[in-house]
Amino acid sequence: MSILDDLKAIEAEAEEGLRNAGSLDALEQIRIAVTGKKGSLTAAMKMMGKLAPEERPAVGKLANQVRANVDAAIAKRKLELEKAVLAARINAEAADVTLPGRYLSQGTQHLISQIREEIEDIFVGLGYTVEDGPYVETTWYNFTALNAPEDHPSRSAKDTFYVVDNAPEGKESHVLGESDVLLRTQTSGVQVHVMENRKPPIYMICPGTVFRPDTADANHLPQFTQVEGLVVDEGITFGDLKGTLDYFTREIFGKDRATRYRPHFFPFTEPSCEVDVSCGVCGGKGCRFCNNTGWIEILGCGMVDPNVFRYCGIDPEKYTGFAFGIGVERVAALRYDLPDLRMLMTGDMRFLRQF
Repeated sequence: MSILDDLKAIEAEAEEGLRNAGSLDALEQIRIAVTGKKGSLTAAMKMMGKLAPEERPAVGKLANQVRANVDAAIAKRKLELEKAVLAARINAEAADVTLPGRYLSQGTQHLISQIREEIEDIFVGLGYTVEDGPYVETTWYNFTALNAPEDHPSRSAKDTFYVVDNAPEGKESHVLGESDVLLRTQTSGVQVHVMENRKPPIYMICPGTVFRPDTADANHLPQFTQVEGLVVDEGITFGDLKGTLDYFTREIFGKDRATRYRPHFFPFTEPSCEVDVSCGVCGGKGCRFCNNTGWIEILGCGMVDPNVFRYCGIDPEKYTGFAFGIGVERVAALRYDLPDLRMLMTGDMRFLRQF
């Protein structure tokens, strides 16, 4: 068999293989076997050097023609296989647009965040500013500047998370200096920061997280959210305090709720009182929820003690003011009749989706 016959046989064999190639990998194997460095067509073309000079033109022309035909056939078959692969992938990934879509539930704010922002909106509507402060405080801002004496129980390590406690060795861990560092037990320290850096009149609230070493139970949490308020201005009276809190309680609990003020003691206010709101379950008639009293305690308040003004560099002869504090979790519990504060912290979506 002459080399011309070999070239025609190689072309016919390549065409047969291309027709039977069912994948791109099989197609690549045929290309290598025919036109690769060690392919049959490449080997046949290398034999031209052994031909007589008069035979070379015809053989060279046919060899080039065969290579061009094989390359074109490979390219055509490759395009056909690629289209087939794409069509198969499209069919496999096809979506039935008539099927109902997957519903992705929208996230919402946590109930505590909702109530905190609602409280903020109420007081911003009255012209108050919303202030923020550090979670880690010194005893000066958390206790002393708020007129808490050194032997006050709240200064004990049993009632406060201390970061740095400088109490003398061997003594009970009560704060004796002002350099001790702690996690704030109340947001009242923000009020001191504001009074130190801003001249009256001051109308502000300071919402935020506070920390106390309480065992978590139905009525207590070691970490909770508090909103405290402060007003400092000329001519502020207890009537202003009462009018403000009456408005707040009706906005947050309902227009039909009544309020009651009971005398109490707080180191940083004088006179001080606790505020009760009429029970929303029985309408003030008395039930198990309010211990048959018709009232539910919601917050503490009072007129700012003159000593607090003196600590902050404000003249108590010129300015008066009032302060109050309320727990956001307690508002949530009273507003929605929650039997256990821990329900707010479990992350149980069955519970949280109600709000």
